[in-house]
Amino acid sequence: MEVTRTGYVTLVGRPNAGKSTLLNQLVGEHLSIVTPKAQTTWQRVTGILSVGTDQMIFLDTPGLLEAKDMLQRAMLGAALEALAEADITVLLIDSTTKPDSREAASTIEALSETNAPLHIALNKVDIADEEAIRAWEAWADRELSGSVYKLSSLTGEGADALLEGLRADLPVGPFLYPEEDIASDPVRFFVAELVRETIFELYHQEIPYSTFCHVEEFRENQDPVYVQVQIFVERESQKGILIGKKGRAIRELGEMARMKIEHFIDMRVYLDLWVKPLKAWRKNRGHLNRLGFRLPESDEPSAS
Repeated sequence: MEVTRTGYVTLVGRPNAGKSTLLNQLVGEHLSIVTPKAQTTWQRVTGILSVGTDQMIFLDTPGLLEAKDMLQRAMLGAALEALAEADITVLLIDSTTKPDSREAASTIEALSETNAPLHIALNKVDIADEEAIRAWEAWADRELSGSVYKLSSLTGEGADALLEGLRADLPVGPFLYPEEDIASDPVRFFVAELVRETIFELYHQEIPYSTFCHVEEFRENQDPVYVQVQIFVERESQKGILIGKKGRAIRELGEMARMKIEHFIDMRVYLDLWVKPLKAWRKNRGHLNRLGFRLPESDEPSAS
């Protein structure tokens, strides 16, 4: 009987390090939303890759950041929780930047949450300059203990070498998911995320960061599949911006998001979007709990 190996591989790093792009690249499916804007991953996303006798369960996490409101505290908590569950940790570094002592210190502090084998991925080497890459290599050699890889999440360059290293560190154990599975989150989660990704692509400034999407209805037993998504915003004025003059903006949003959802579930979709103000939801414990975010009990609730 063949020995199987299975483990949780937690992807961590600063915002915009390329964690979501790497997850999508490794799994071969658009699971985590990706936009040029930073801090687009708000909850952890699970992707599964089964290769031969090995199964890797990737946990894409929100970026390690200094939390400024309740939502960001929930995001940071999700990242630290995923670190605590890791069998293997991958630290992604944006090698187009240079080491910053304050950010580096907070990253090292976060890594103290786990004793799992560490793999350091210097990402975006396809566009980074050699001086910055060498600076990160020196930092990793000086401050951390783990294998260092140079890769590009976007092009896939170096991804095979990283996978080989990860597979070598997997603990022996049975597969936790069927071989054909690529995700453990429900389809509704990914549908809501695809709508939110489209909002990040179409709107600017504070609108994307003030918006959260939740699937209210998903009727897959009809053609086209009926999907109703509630889009929460923080203020009435943001509702007007999302809808646009004579509804033009939300029609464009619906069309773009619908095409993504149809590609993802491989079925025709009728997408019904509703916009609802939820006052200061990012700072309100009750609202965040209802929307599915988990907050440390020690946080003081904020006034709505």
